[in-house]
Amino acid sequence: MNKQVLIETQNFTALTVSLTEGKMSERGNPTVEGLLATAEVKNGNGRYYSKPLWVREINKYMDSVKENRALGELDHPESSIINLKNVSHNITDIWWNGDKIMGKIEILPTPSGNILKSLLDSGITVGVSSRGMGSLQESGDGVLEVQDDFDLLCWDFVSTPSNPGSWMSPLKEGIDYSNLPHPYKNVQNIITDILCSQDRCPIF
Repeated sequence: MNKQVLIETQNFTALTVSLTEGKMSERGNPTVEGLLATAEVKNGNGRYYSKPLWVREINKYMDSVKENRALGELDHPESSIINLKNVSHNITDIWWNGDKIMGKIEILPTPSGNILKSLLDSGITVGVSSRGMGSLQESGDGVLEVQDDFDLLCWDFVSTPSNPGSWMSPLKEGIDYSNLPHPYKNVQNIITDILCSQDRCPIF
């Protein structure tokens, strides 16, 4: 089977937020904690990740966490390469809560990190998206099971949901922002306003 970029997105609900005061990272940067992913469930893409698969990948990913290089990007990357100019955050800790993968995330003082912080400061709900490479096999009832060749790359923050109740960044598919329901259209407008204020207006 051919491996492909697998992107799974969900609403990120922060358990704790330390954006302007209280506990910050060791470098003095703001942090958030929340749910990153859930094992043993069919997600909004119709994909299923077993817990042993996630356990294996989290154990490997912890090397990146310990070495302070568990970086991620802002918005919709579709590549298997992390683009440093778009990096917004660094994951500083990961732990299990039952079948849920939880994480502590440091927001970096980069252009993308500053946009992410502004969104969170404004109370905007953002999505968090796992990105990895792997193959799929249909196991019945429309479920696509992620195979053992899966390699976790990172987690990204994203703005645009593609399925009700589940957030994702589709592979090589454009998104028509004009049809997005409120409040997601407002999220895109806020991102556009921030970018334009920095002379980086996107072209849709």
